[in-house]
Amino acid sequence: MRWRTGKEIRSLFIDFWESKGSKHYPSFSLIPNDPSLLFTIAGMVPFKPYYLGIQQPEFTRAVTSQKCVRTNDIENVGRTARHHTFFEMLGNFSWGDYFKKEAITWGWEFLTEVIGLEPERLYATIYKDDEEAYSVWRNEVGLPENKIYRFDKDENFWFMGNTGPCGPCSEIIYDQGPEFSCGKPTCDVGCNCDRYLEIWNLVFTQFDLQEDGTLVPLPKKNIDTGMGLERLTSIVQRVRTDFETDLFKPLIDHICAMTGVTYGSSPSHNLAVRVIADHIRSVAFMIADGILPANDGRGYVLRRLIRRAARYGKLIGLDRPFLLELFPDVLDLMADPYRELLDNRPMIEQIVSMEEKRFGRTLQQGTELIEQEISRLRLRHVDALSGTIAFELYDTYGFPLELTTEICAENDIKVDEAGFHVEMEKQRERARASSKQLSSEMKGDVYSQIAAEKGQTSFEGYVLSELDTEVVALIKDGQPVDFLSEGESGEAVLKVSPFYAERGGEIGDQGLLSAAGVKVCVTDTTSETADLIVHRVTVLEGVLTEGLAVHASVDKEKRESIRRNHTATHLLHEALSQVLGSHVRQAGSLVNEALLRFDFTHFESMTREQIAAVEDMVNRQILKNIPLETIESDLEQAREMGAKALFDEKYGDIVRVVRIKDFSTELCGGLHVDATGDIGAFKIIKEEGIGSGTRRITALTGLNAFRAFQNSFRVVEDLCNVLTLTTDELVSHVENMQAEIKGLGRKIDELKLNNLAAAIDESVKKEILSNGTSIFQGSFKGVSADMLRELCDRIKVKNKNIVIVLASQISEENVLIVAMADDEAMKAGAHAGKIVKEVAVILGGGGGGKPAIAQAGGKKPEKIDEAFHALRGIVEKQMGV
Repeated sequence: MRWRTGKEIRSLFIDFWESKGSKHYPSFSLIPNDPSLLFTIAGMVPFKPYYLGIQQPEFTRAVTSQKCVRTNDIENVGRTARHHTFFEMLGNFSWGDYFKKEAITWGWEFLTEVIGLEPERLYATIYKDDEEAYSVWRNEVGLPENKIYRFDKDENFWFMGNTGPCGPCSEIIYDQGPEFSCGKPTCDVGCNCDRYLEIWNLVFTQFDLQEDGTLVPLPKKNIDTGMGLERLTSIVQRVRTDFETDLFKPLIDHICAMTGVTYGSSPSHNLAVRVIADHIRSVAFMIADGILPANDGRGYVLRRLIRRAARYGKLIGLDRPFLLELFPDVLDLMADPYRELLDNRPMIEQIVSMEEKRFGRTLQQGTELIEQEISRLRLRHVDALSGTIAFELYDTYGFPLELTTEICAENDIKVDEAGFHVEMEKQRERARASSKQLSSEMKGDVYSQIAAEKGQTSFEGYVLSELDTEVVALIKDGQPVDFLSEGESGEAVLKVSPFYAERGGEIGDQGLLSAAGVKVCVTDTTSETADLIVHRVTVLEGVLTEGLAVHASVDKEKRESIRRNHTATHLLHEALSQVLGSHVRQAGSLVNEALLRFDFTHFESMTREQIAAVEDMVNRQILKNIPLETIESDLEQAREMGAKALFDEKYGDIVRVVRIKDFSTELCGGLHVDATGDIGAFKIIKEEGIGSGTRRITALTGLNAFRAFQNSFRVVEDLCNVLTLTTDELVSHVENMQAEIKGLGRKIDELKLNNLAAAIDESVKKEILSNGTSIFQGSFKGVSADMLRELCDRIKVKNKNIVIVLASQISEENVLIVAMADDEAMKAGAHAGKIVKEVAVILGGGGGGKPAIAQAGGKKPEKIDEAFHALRGIVEKQMGV
């Protein structure tokens, strides 16, 4: 068997199946068009609608090398030879075309003749009753009977869900040799060790599983296969694990060079190096597909992977941000064929840098927490850290169990690892939704039925705003109907339509359908399934019937406003890239007749000067009155033009490029003005943050922008008249007024504070615990949080070894609580954040904070006395008194 690179193997696979008549689809996004999945977790996911019968495939045979992400087994990454978060799945697919004979014999041909695997090392498994597959393996391939293994449903039958398409499968097994064996006498095909390695799973989707469990033959039989590129490469390159293949080795070598660690020197070093190498690949691909760090969903997974890689770097001596140093290796390994890594390089670098630095601060907070917990344990003469705390350190602060164990061991403290794993399992249960088990929440509906029976809607709205057409289908309450009477609302599908369906942030068109005695209002236009335009309608006069010839006309005034805003969005996108940097990428948008809203990747607020520069650049392009060009091309050609693509858009073979000469080029299927001068004017009215690393601009165009300018001028003019000032004097005068007001406010606050401080002895009570710690508690009315903190500080100056909890009733349903603890009290185990959290529960609220200072709120001021009565017990329990 010839040694080949992973890149060669990928190309050989694609070329082979193309030679068998398969259409090669480049890898689809990691973000699936499937509500049941967080990520694309298998090669068949993008084709799921074909297996479910929701859509009809354009081609009956396909081949892909699909990028995938799975994180349900994240704790096993680096510990085993083949667990990964990111991997490539080689797959070939057939819908009602070739079936078992071709799938098996061609698969055998690829492995033995193209790749060169030794036939004597190959085995097959089949479903126990699948005589058809057995016959192909035995009679067509010539595999000996003792090399064909029969297994039950748990092993060799594939289900998409509780109902729906399913079928038997056949796995191809490779014997790596005795040196890979677990050594047990029973070691054979089916053993969990690495000797008999499954390399390819051929799924024969031939049944429709009913709710009662019966299997009904599908009218068209399908093929779905999956083979991990990393796994096959490890076999071809004769290495023990995927991490030693050329798909990982440059990353492994670089990490070892950075740390001085020798790969293979110890299990802990191997684990850390593998985790980093695996995770940097996932991180790069996830960001390239438009996933941004967040506290939930896909963004949480991304953030967790970045932090997990960074913390394992810390375990092997990397006390600085380092992940970006590995990104060039990822590019060298994967940018061909995954060009999106290059296209989005600036953004990937910005996000990784920002997240790794942020994690450094979080790690410091976790270090402070574990040090406080260790001090507390020593005071109580306890030598074990609870599993709950160990998991909090892991989940909240990014501490791996190994790091927590290492720090505790240095202080002669054990860790309750069993308790940690109990908490970990609870988290895994919560994460099952993103497991590799496919569920069938994507189902066929009335729209897919209409599309299959009536065909696609022809959209003529790029050149026409009205035309004569025919009603081909009507829908009401999710069911087909023959007619809609006067006053009824429903949905209409037209044979040809001038109405643009909502997509890519641009809202759908509105307008009218009319015929003799019939008048229908189109309130919205959507695309509920591929290329089927659905018009939401209300019948104003007459009866709308299926088959009726109608005149369709779009609301031109609204459409013109939408066109202005959409083209301005393209100008804005490019201007932001030029002013802020090439890391800027669109992360969402809204284009309607009133305004445009544009979300983009950036990591700090824009300055006034930057906003002005963007506005100036956009308006200059408007004044140039540049004609827009629209070009249809294939995706690769569009990219060569420099066209920007949107993360969440699905592009076909032929794409539409919208170009503003010498300025902007984007892939876009939306509606645009004829020339930039049609926009009239452009004005940003708001710039704000909407999430980690994501900003939002809201802007106006045309008359709406002009009216905004008018309104601003009128407000300035009114202020000048009221204050009897000129425009040039206005700002400095208002600044002086603000400074004077702030000064007066500070004087008032100081007087209030002095009055409160003078009454501290009367308002604040003191208790002394048996360990010498003093608790100060007091209740006030109408005192702000800032003043409560100032009062706490004044008490701290005069006392030592203290815990302070002060409350203020702000209204009948609002109470503030501030807690503080000094260094001596914290060393004894006091934690202001945890104290205030328990107090807030009694007051019907919540909150928390750091060990030294914390704040909370509540909705039950009437329970302040009850909360203070419980305070002593809370502190004593926490300090172990």
